[in-house]
Amino acid sequence: MKNEKLQQLREEYSKNSLDENDVESDPIMQFERWMKEAIDSQVPEPNAMTLSTVDMQNKPHSRVVLLKEVEDDQFVFYTNYASDKGDELDENPNVSLCFLWLELERQVRIEGTVEKVPQEHSEEYFKQRPYKSQLGALASNQSSVVPNREFLEDRFKELEEQYSEGEVPMPETWGGYKVKPEALEFWQGRRSRLHDRIKYEKVGSKWDIKRLSP
Repeated sequence: MKNEKLQQLREEYSKNSLDENDVESDPIMQFERWMKEAIDSQVPEPNAMTLSTVDMQNKPHSRVVLLKEVEDDQFVFYTNYASDKGDELDENPNVSLCFLWLELERQVRIEGTVEKVPQEHSEEYFKQRPYKSQLGALASNQSSVVPNREFLEDRFKELEEQYSEGEVPMPETWGGYKVKPEALEFWQGRRSRLHDRIKYEKVGSKWDIKRLSP
């Protein structure tokens, strides 16, 4: 592909605006307002978020995970603790999250620290997952090398036969993380690239709200 084609890709954003006088004083409430609007607008997978971590060599890594809860002002997702991301989170608890809702010309960036949720909380959520999603979590040793696709499908079939009654145990290495935010930025696309950016930063027990230049 020629660079000219990429350089010519351009959208003029004009659907909404964002003003510091109109946002919630609490960023979690502002996030929940935007999330509800994304759901009501039928944005595909509105809870999909990019999770960025840093390993011991200070190399960043990003991947998309799904937000499953907003609880006690923290953002909760579930994964395999023995995965690459699990290792990185053990080594460095500083993370960032990013939601992109192109249909609404919006983006939310979140920076904070992460810790594991209690095991009983993870087990409670695991039991709510669809049966085959439970099997998938048990079949996959996430981030490990496998010889081929057939290896995974055979393992899945074995577990499907073993737990045909539907009582699937939660893997020992599977569970949730909660991200405690220290900063949140709400981005709304505007015309002429003069986008609206409202940032919340935690100062003591309060949130400081400021507008950033696009």
